[in-house]
Amino acid sequence: MSPDLSGAMFRKSSLSGGGSNCVEVATNLPGLVAVRDSKDPPGPALAFSASGWDTFVDSVKLGTFDF
Repeated sequence: MSPDLSGAMFRKSSLSGGGSNCVEVATNLPGLVAVRDSKDPPGPALAFSASGWDTFVDSVKLGTFDF
């Protein structure tokens, strides 16, 4: 079953510079974080647990995915 994202309030990072090749994130859903492509707002979105998202963000900050 897919989570209900109808109340998601998506935002784009202010660091994106107004570009169109960005993702938008919604953090206002209880226990979930939703992510979607800014070029296709009505399209599909991915949903992550809040703790899973936090782990991902921390890993990015630590450079875990830098190649």
